[in-house]
Amino acid sequence: MPRPAVNVAVRAARSAGNIILRYMNRIDGLNVVEKQRMDFASEVDKLAEAEIIKELKRAYPTHAFLAEESGSMGKGPLVWVIDPLDGTHNYLRGIPHFCVSIALLDKGEPVYAVVFDPLRDELFTASKGDGAYLNDRRMRVSKRENLGGAMIATGFPYRQRTHLEPQLDMTRAILGQAEDIRRSGSAALDLAYTAAGRYDGFFEIGLKPWDMAAGVLLVREAGGRYCDFAGRDGIPESGNIVAGNLHIAQAMVDAFSANATPALLKA
Repeated sequence: MPRPAVNVAVRAARSAGNIILRYMNRIDGLNVVEKQRMDFASEVDKLAEAEIIKELKRAYPTHAFLAEESGSMGKGPLVWVIDPLDGTHNYLRGIPHFCVSIALLDKGEPVYAVVFDPLRDELFTASKGDGAYLNDRRMRVSKRENLGGAMIATGFPYRQRTHLEPQLDMTRAILGQAEDIRRSGSAALDLAYTAAGRYDGFFEIGLKPWDMAAGVLLVREAGGRYCDFAGRDGIPESGNIVAGNLHIAQAMVDAFSANATPALLKA
């Protein structure tokens, strides 16, 4: 049974999803800003985020927030981490692959998570110790035991193109063993799909907390593991993340240790 905090986050995610869908047919008229090189945000991101924060504050007025558009608000051990529209680049081009991502961290550890795909009406939820679910159906990571035949998801670091060469080296290392790699444009959905067993694993360089806070809890509660490129467990400060079932996560770490730039393994 979902915990009360998850129910509140689901309500906030659905409200944000309604805003996102409402503007889909008006994309050409949206006000879009370039926050930094090749990193865009639209007024929909801001409207959706404001709706999420409003819903969460109504239930938890003393909690702190870390949101992609608004930044850090408040202090305390309990922090809601919010990406109101993960996959903005897809959304602005009419590519139907994006989501809302909401997580609650307790002293830096994710304890509740919601990832909502409003187009497909797919709701991924997790509570620490209670498992992970897709529309109330229990999720489990894939059972694949090695990279042979594996489907791995990734993303290219448009915020950090200085890491392009290491990313290509890592991609080459994975493709040398796996069936294929997918690059969908939404890290939160990539992690949710990994938790659901649709992907066998996921890796990416330089993610922000809001990109992965909800998704990593989904993976862990679905029986998987997340760590950095050197195999250190937990949400990496570097944003260099690996996730998958226990076998696949370790296989990716091993592949990267043999092929990645040493600086990325130390980050």
